[in-house]
Amino acid sequence: MGSLPPDWRPEAAAIEAVIITASEPVSSQLLSELLELSVERVDELCKVMAESYEAEERGFELAHVGGGYRFQSHPAYRGYVERFILDDMPSRLSPAALETLAIIAYKQPISRGQIAQIRGVNADGVVRLLSQRGYVETVGRDEGPGQAILFGTSRLFLERLGLNTLEDLPPLEHFVPDVSTVELLEQVLRPGPEE
Repeated sequence: MGSLPPDWRPEAAAIEAVIITASEPVSSQLLSELLELSVERVDELCKVMAESYEAEERGFELAHVGGGYRFQSHPAYRGYVERFILDDMPSRLSPAALETLAIIAYKQPISRGQIAQIRGVNADGVVRLLSQRGYVETVGRDEGPGQAILFGTSRLFLERLGLNTLEDLPPLEHFVPDVSTVELLEQVLRPGPEE
């Protein structure tokens, strides 16, 4: 295990054994309980293990995503992995589904009606698809009239995007033009008076 001190190797091996068999990220708390170690010790071990894998230039990494730890392919080898899974990959999300997923991610908790208002079209089918795929889930009910169901993103969403928390999403400002650009676009696109 590379730069791990010899006396750390049994604990690190136990962490590896648990994480490699898990189908979703394993929390520090659960690893702590299973290995009878403190959460701080688990996090320290995982940090050293991740650094060790990186130093050894492995094809995988120990990532902290979705509220826990998991093994995933190293980003440097993304192209190979994409080619490998391309044929087995289930159908991709449509632009409408991706747009709806982004709205939910940034505006959650949010109702179908609010999504439709932002998108300008009915979002029922797309929200249903995203729920079936496990990317969004019911997170509560609106207190207003009708008590609409509120949606938010799931742990699977975080896991698939390689994020630990929603705070890791890039800020929206990176995708929105500044005020001067919007004003210029309005001037160019606004129809002139008919002559």
